[in-house]
Amino acid sequence: MTTSRTAPSGVIPGRRRRWRYLAGLLVLAVLLVVGGRLAWTWLNPLGEQTIDRSQPVLLESIKDLSRFEAATGNFQVVVDLEKDANFLPDAIKGSRTLFVGAGGVDAYVDFSGMAANGVTVSEDRTEATIRVPRAQLEKPNLDNSRSYVFAQERGLFDRVQDFLSGSPGDQRELYLLAEKKILEAAVASDLRARADANTKTMLSGMLKSLGFTKVTVKFTDEP
Repeated sequence: MTTSRTAPSGVIPGRRRRWRYLAGLLVLAVLLVVGGRLAWTWLNPLGEQTIDRSQPVLLESIKDLSRFEAATGNFQVVVDLEKDANFLPDAIKGSRTLFVGAGGVDAYVDFSGMAANGVTVSEDRTEATIRVPRAQLEKPNLDNSRSYVFAQERGLFDRVQDFLSGSPGDQRELYLLAEKKILEAAVASDLRARADANTKTMLSGMLKSLGFTKVTVKFTDEP
């Protein structure tokens, strides 16, 4: 006795096989695309890979600080630096860069410079006189997140030179020039005077909290 199998109602065997065939081709195409991208990522000669092989940070020295950070000034300067060639037009050789430099300058008083008799106290311990050095300015500290090249024009030779070297022009000169100008502005400002006033206020409040009713704060250059 023989039996015959019939396809389910509404389903054509040939069409089902075609759909399976197309689905298999689609999966194969996806695998080829993904595999090709992975292979290109691994074998691409122009691709870049960043590897950090930095050595551990070494502690070189520790210094005990004996100074009071009395004030901080925030400055911003636009450096306009232009370099020209002697006998060539700017379009051929030369550059002009606008650099925005932003950073702070700290004013501090170094108590380690006080004399041995810098503090005198009355016999009844109600009055105290203290002599301290005047405030000094720390080196400007540029903020890299707020310092940047705003605009730059370069001649043809400069562009070719940067292309061959594989790096843009050196920006150290811009940073140094910005630091110099910011320090000049800090010197011309009232930053040190503000630091001197803050130092007097701090020392007076501290000594009064220790029980002194009269506190006199003078600087070493005062009579």
